[in-house]
Amino acid sequence: MTTRLVSWCFALACLSPLWAIAQTGGYPARPTKLIVAYPPGGSTDVAARLIAEPLAKALGQSVVVENKPGAGGTIGAAFSAKSEPDGYTLHFGSAAEVSIARVTMKDVPFDVLRDFQPVTLVGRVPFLLVTNAALAPNNLRELLGWIKANPGKVNYSSFGANTTNHLVGEAFKLEAGVQATHVPYKGSGPSITDLIGGQVQYTFDTITAVLGHVRGGRLKAIAVTTQQRSALVPETPTMSESGLPGFTGGTWFGLLAPKGVPAAIVERLHRELAAILRSDAMRGEFEKRGIEPVGNSPQEFTDFIRAESERWSRLAARIHLQPQ
Repeated sequence: MTTRLVSWCFALACLSPLWAIAQTGGYPARPTKLIVAYPPGGSTDVAARLIAEPLAKALGQSVVVENKPGAGGTIGAAFSAKSEPDGYTLHFGSAAEVSIARVTMKDVPFDVLRDFQPVTLVGRVPFLLVTNAALAPNNLRELLGWIKANPGKVNYSSFGANTTNHLVGEAFKLEAGVQATHVPYKGSGPSITDLIGGQVQYTFDTITAVLGHVRGGRLKAIAVTTQQRSALVPETPTMSESGLPGFTGGTWFGLLAPKGVPAAIVERLHRELAAILRSDAMRGEFEKRGIEPVGNSPQEFTDFIRAESERWSRLAARIHLQPQ
């Protein structure tokens, strides 16, 4: 019996590679869902839709962007993590749910490096500090003076509690020595809508999301959170130039698959997406929206996520932010 069992196990081991090939050789055989954990219109959604069409052409099947917003991106990420690991449900993640949630929330319903297989870092994008257009301040020094002169009356918005721009907003308050009330929203789109409407007074958001409103006169650009000025808003100074030396901040987007997706599928997705991000057409689309295309390897993206999580842990400790 023991000899027969060993023989049977050996046969299964020999068949496993063939089974994997059979499972992945025809991928994809149907449409693939790209989960975005935020509402339509925000920077994560914009970036996902930019890559969906060329990725669909490369794969030979449609790629459908599906928005599942809420809880700082963790609702959508939890859905993706629990999806069948067959390559047909992928997560287009951002820094908030991928690298921040675990250090700011008590009961995150997933563990990124346990439940996901990182595929590639798609792009990085800096923040732009913007205010409601009707506010009097035109630069950072004036804004800080105005905030200090209006205690208890100033609100700033974010994509949601414990998201990237929430933490950058808290770091800003700490560095600048000002007080303002944080108002979380379910994504960038609703946050910007209320900023334009005057319900909140300022926010840090991606150039992708706010540039059209700045150019249309609905928002006022105060400073960029990069070391150098952005070519998209060259007239807007950096935070360092404006009086907060070394202050930077931003977000990023990346593709992740549920853990257990066959390695051949992960490799295919990485290869196709990296080629798309290297193309002149996609680089142009990204760069005119203030996004730096990347397309690194799955291991490099894994290491990046780990380093980002450690960075946000240090910031959370510095600003005494307790998991909630």
